[in-house]
Amino acid sequence: MNLNISGHHLEVTPAIRDYVAEKLDRVKRHFDQVIDAKVIMQVEKLVHKVEVSLHVSGRDFHAHAEDGSMYAAIDMMADKLDRQIVKHKEKNTDHHPEGAAKRQVSGA
Repeated sequence: MNLNISGHHLEVTPAIRDYVAEKLDRVKRHFDQVIDAKVIMQVEKLVHKVEVSLHVSGRDFHAHAEDGSMYAAIDMMADKLDRQIVKHKEKNTDHHPEGAAKRQVSGA
């Protein structure tokens, strides 16, 4: 996975970079077809904002979070992204058993 982290009005320290990578590894555990992730962090007055665009095979995901602390905003962003990935994975999973006969609905 290619990880691109940038900061607006903020210096991205190695500690923040490692924290974001650790949180995005959780997403990678659920869905291993992640191609790249772009994370933008910014500070406006007392509000810390984090947004991520995640590109997987066939789909793009986007999550945005704001909080008074950068680490809390990263946690919220990771939770939102994780929920989106799990929902996408469940939609794409075939829930029918292998040998089950398909029901046919006849027009009455």
